[in-house]
Amino acid sequence: METEILYSRNDLNGVAWAEITLNRPDKGNALTMPMLQQLASIAAEIASERTIRAVVIRARGKFFCTGGDIEAWGALSPHDMGRDWILRGIDAFDRLAALPQPVIAALSGHTLGGGLELAMAADLRIAVRPAKLGSPEVTLGMIAGWMGVRRLAEIVGVARARHMTLLGTAITAEQALDWGLITALAEDAADLERQLGAWLERLCANGPAAMADR
Repeated sequence: METEILYSRNDLNGVAWAEITLNRPDKGNALTMPMLQQLASIAAEIASERTIRAVVIRARGKFFCTGGDIEAWGALSPHDMGRDWILRGIDAFDRLAALPQPVIAALSGHTLGGGLELAMAADLRIAVRPAKLGSPEVTLGMIAGWMGVRRLAEIVGVARARHMTLLGTAITAEQALDWGLITALAEDAADLERQLGAWLERLCANGPAAMADR
């Protein structure tokens, strides 16, 4: 059985960069407890490997990530939900956000709920034009539990964060670009790869200490 998180080290002009790929396309790349644990473990490994200059988070399939898998948390008690689900997700995303290397989220499809929280842990976000981004937790009677509301408000401002979290409706990638939720828009998958490659070339040529102090 193929792992649900793929991790690889790659070389660009003699400089290393890392790629993390969500690999659960048949489930919309919905996150499970083992996936959160693996994300935290990979982030810890990357943090200790200073030869890596940049990190890309991406996904297989038509979705980037549809959030936390309801089958993973639906039967948890409130205590277990907080201890085993929410805190572990916060830990994994905080580790990614704290990496000394710049992190790019390459959004090749819809990015919703916990998937948006994951994307917001990155420093740079690029999305294909057909992608939609949203925080629909309110429609399920929930809140974004992995620090997503705070990060969203920091990125797009309080008023727009309230718009997304209170209405629970997704916005287009074009609107996300206008709001600053993503930093670049790709016309299609090929354009995403082109822009991503250009970013990686730039990041791998930059001074690592200067980027770590961002």
